[in-house]
Amino acid sequence: MSGEAFNRKSIFGAWMGRAKRAAAIMVLATVCIPWSSGVHAAAAQEDIRVVIFADLGSKYKATVPAVTLKSPGGLSVGQNSGSSFQTWMGLPDSTARFSVDSYRVKVLEGNEAAAIKAAQALQKTNDKPTVFIGSKNGSSVYQVYAGIYASEQSAQAAVQRISSATGAQAEVKGNKHWSTGSYGSEQEANLVRTTIAAAGFDAFTVIQSRGQYAVWVGEESNDSKLSALKTELESKQPRLTLSKVNATQTGLIIRQEAGVTTGSQVMSHYMLSGSDNSKVIVNGGNNGIQVMERSQRTYRGEMEIGMTSGQLALVNEVPLEQYLYSVVGAEVYSSWPDEALKAQAVAARSYALAQGNRFQIGNVVDGTLSQAYNGKSSEHANVNEAVDATAGEVIKSGGKVVEAVFSSNAGGVTADASEVWNSGGEAFASVDSSGDTSAQKGAQEWYHVLLSSGKTGYIREDNAKELEGVTEAGLDKITVTAENTNVRPIPQIQSTVTPIAKAQPGEEIIVLEKVPQSGDYAWVRGPFTSAQLAKSLQGKVTGTVPSSINHLDVTKRGPSGRVLEVEANGSPLKVKYPDMFRSAMGGLPSTLFDIASTGSYTVLGADGATSHVSGTQGTQILSASGSSTSSGNGVIVMNEDRHARVIDKTQSFIFTGKGNGHGLGLSQWGANGLAEQGYDYKKILQHYYKNVDIVKD
Repeated sequence: MSGEAFNRKSIFGAWMGRAKRAAAIMVLATVCIPWSSGVHAAAAQEDIRVVIFADLGSKYKATVPAVTLKSPGGLSVGQNSGSSFQTWMGLPDSTARFSVDSYRVKVLEGNEAAAIKAAQALQKTNDKPTVFIGSKNGSSVYQVYAGIYASEQSAQAAVQRISSATGAQAEVKGNKHWSTGSYGSEQEANLVRTTIAAAGFDAFTVIQSRGQYAVWVGEESNDSKLSALKTELESKQPRLTLSKVNATQTGLIIRQEAGVTTGSQVMSHYMLSGSDNSKVIVNGGNNGIQVMERSQRTYRGEMEIGMTSGQLALVNEVPLEQYLYSVVGAEVYSSWPDEALKAQAVAARSYALAQGNRFQIGNVVDGTLSQAYNGKSSEHANVNEAVDATAGEVIKSGGKVVEAVFSSNAGGVTADASEVWNSGGEAFASVDSSGDTSAQKGAQEWYHVLLSSGKTGYIREDNAKELEGVTEAGLDKITVTAENTNVRPIPQIQSTVTPIAKAQPGEEIIVLEKVPQSGDYAWVRGPFTSAQLAKSLQGKVTGTVPSSINHLDVTKRGPSGRVLEVEANGSPLKVKYPDMFRSAMGGLPSTLFDIASTGSYTVLGADGATSHVSGTQGTQILSASGSSTSSGNGVIVMNEDRHARVIDKTQSFIFTGKGNGHGLGLSQWGANGLAEQGYDYKKILQHYYKNVDIVKD
């Protein structure tokens, strides 16, 4: 959820104003006022920039060599000019591919069969192929490329593995070209390009602006190769007037991509050339734009094709309120009460507006590092109405928009800022979130059981019936009602996880306890072995990770009960901030958890001291006939609350907890519960965010 990207230095941000959008039949681009270094920002009633693909280093990295954009009404490509959109060309075919003119590896040049063979070999690797078809030396030719790579060095490093995978003599290509001049039409440029290609050179028609075309020759990776190409060109084409293409020259290199890697469909492919400031806009009108590489999602607004760090950057620029249609629909259920949807809309709007220039080329990203954003597929009429009903409303504290982080379920109590990222602000404090139990409605309970084989697991209550009588320890007994009933490792049906056993009718099974179904509110994870935990801890804790974890204990908790400190074998595990314990411990839903070990238990002595007893040591048992030591699998221990568990000789760790997410700010399930109790959205928000006002900005 959005809180994953909480700004640890400040919870506030601001947006700068922008020029109003120009009225047009299609959704057109706006002029963005730079925040700094060419970064865009937006006012509350204007657009938001959502980064879909880009290489932004440690902030965000999601890259693809090319994107396939599609719109049923056709695509329009151009640039923003002043306050209006200037169309360079229309694409009536409705589908086109876009990439950037950066470093790549040319795998081979040959016939269709050779191209297919090489492309199929590369599809299985990280060096994904692109196959172009064109004309050279008077005949058709297929050219297979791999990449895009951020530098000539990284492309060169790929050559050896690509040659090994394909058997071809691969070579590095790049973004250095010679230009033969400018032309007033694509037809005129194509005539020149065809003549040069017929002489055996790579030549491309390029769109430089509306009505202005050029022909570029070569695609070299460095100046030495470019100089050698010029010598060869002048010897074979002496009438050409050549000039070196400026590295910052914006242009769209027109190519045709063969159907080898595009599902048998030959389509236009446009390579954006220039610097990080070079951009073109792709417009789909009111039909939206489908991005095939992003799960075929369709987005409102327009797509900006650019380049960052030598990689393709795709940014969706969309009106803020329309962006929220998708975000709110992706973050919560559209069937929830209107007031819960409104609360989510205001929180999501506030969070978005507080981001400023967080992601350099955009304000937010399209995943849960910011807020879930799935395009039109997550929109719903109920959600859209809630967004519209709160249009422009934000959460403010001290006159500034609050970065209103939220999570799925707080587990009954929200987090204090000190329990999450060690910092926060006046708007955040631990509060009751009893509405979180609404996530449990209709869910079955499960029996935590001990089988006669000594194995423990979970059986759902509707698959069992209680037996008369209890064990000597006072534990209930059940049997199952159907043959081959699954005994699950956690109280949840997991189709991809093998059951630990099959239970049969008539089999007497001991009940250790009855627990809620594992879900957003209450959950169980594990058992994790020492080796699994040690592997998960690597890179997430400072200092040395124990090679073998014999016991694991929560030693410090925060105001809400969330874990602040964990000790392994008596030594603290140090993390950068407390919420990192979630990922450090194998991906736990929240830090509101307890730890139980399968191979040991803790004894509280009369002097208040605690000691760990291992299952391999044996357990001292007092009975009417005296004392004895029991060891092996299946020893049951019970605490003062009569919660029983089984101790065996193998040491693993089970985590039981509540909540889903960091727990700071709005709890989505809690908001749903409060809305069901009759709270309006402002009261809900002012419950979860302290000392704030809900205002129309």
